[in-house]
Amino acid sequence: MRLAIISDIHGNLEALTAALELIDSRGVDEIICLGDVVGYGANPNECLDLIRQRCMVILLGNHDAAAVDLSIANSFTMNARLSALWTRQALLDKNREFLQSLPYTKERGEIFLTHGSPYNPDEWNYIITDFDARDAFQSFTHRICFVGHSHIPALFSESGGSPNLTIRDRYIINVGSIGQPRDGNPKLSFGLFDTEAWTYENIRADYDVFTAAEKINSAGLPPALAHRLMVGV
Repeated sequence: MRLAIISDIHGNLEALTAALELIDSRGVDEIICLGDVVGYGANPNECLDLIRQRCMVILLGNHDAAAVDLSIANSFTMNARLSALWTRQALLDKNREFLQSLPYTKERGEIFLTHGSPYNPDEWNYIITDFDARDAFQSFTHRICFVGHSHIPALFSESGGSPNLTIRDRYIINVGSIGQPRDGNPKLSFGLFDTEAWTYENIRADYDVFTAAEKINSAGLPPALAHRLMVGV
């Protein structure tokens, strides 16, 4: 089975529709969303509608949770808190209720799925360094754990060896962000995983970033949220 694993859409409809078009062209069997469908971007309802239509698995991200419970945004940056408040006000009741129903994690055979680290997934810790990954490997028993949250695509192996997947090792794979990449590359990012061939590919692609940024500005969201889309930070 070919899985498309997406994360961190963040209300960016232009990036999401571009990603879905690309996914449809790649013969994917199923789409999994690791959370943060909303927050930062100007189209939270439209993105939620698409994700609900297209994804078999949808997890809860910290910005999804903050759009329902603003106290979660107390630890956010100022711009993130402002976007959480805007998103909460913009969400339709049906989508607010949907976000409240989402799980933190999901298991699919040898695959563990979570938004942040598998270590205390309801706290949304980051996996950015090898040190973060070493701790995270102790928190799941599956062969692969897919995560998002940092917006930075990465692959960590338990042995510290080759980045090419083998059946003899365990992995944590960050699929990057659809709607707000932060690795200095503004192209959208997601992952393709073949469960039979046991192969993984990180996909990067252009999208209409200018329209997404203009929508953020027109909505009255912090201008920095529009600017960062242009430079991928």
